[in-house]
Amino acid sequence: MKEKTSSVPKKAVPKQRKNLRPAAASPGRHEAKCTICKHPQREEIEQEFLNWKSPEKIGEAFGLSRDSIYRHARALNLIEPRRRNVRCALERIIERAGDVEVNANAIVSAVATYAKLNASGQLIDRVENVNLNELFSRMTEDEMRRYATRGDLPEWFTAVATPNDSRRGGNAERFG
Repeated sequence: MKEKTSSVPKKAVPKQRKNLRPAAASPGRHEAKCTICKHPQREEIEQEFLNWKSPEKIGEAFGLSRDSIYRHARALNLIEPRRRNVRCALERIIERAGDVEVNANAIVSAVATYAKLNASGQLIDRVENVNLNELFSRMTEDEMRRYATRGDLPEWFTAVATPNDSRRGGNAERFG
């Protein structure tokens, strides 16, 4: 007697994605198999990675593959410290501005971003508000008269009202 086959189709088994990152190896297993852990210049390799040198260039210099550098960095949690060290990457861009052909916008953006980094490498958007009414109230009668007749603002006024002005520091004594 023939068995009756079901007319309900089998559920398709989803294909596994090939590019999934494998589970992290145990530290002991990683160290035993890792070419960088065994490398005599391991510290230099790690430092160059943390200082944003290209993994391809590190690999060329030390006879390693790009993949082994990233595998090592992930196993030792070097990715996050590298990200926090973005200041180093920006310094490299700024230093090379005269050596390579880059557009002005890239240089200005790198300098502007660098200026917003604090000592810990965190991006801080500095905001400064200047109360012009308060500055006008600080003007002497002579300064007000010159402003009213000739439109000349005193030097201290423009230095305080323009936050990026390098002369600003000299006004701390007068209005600190």
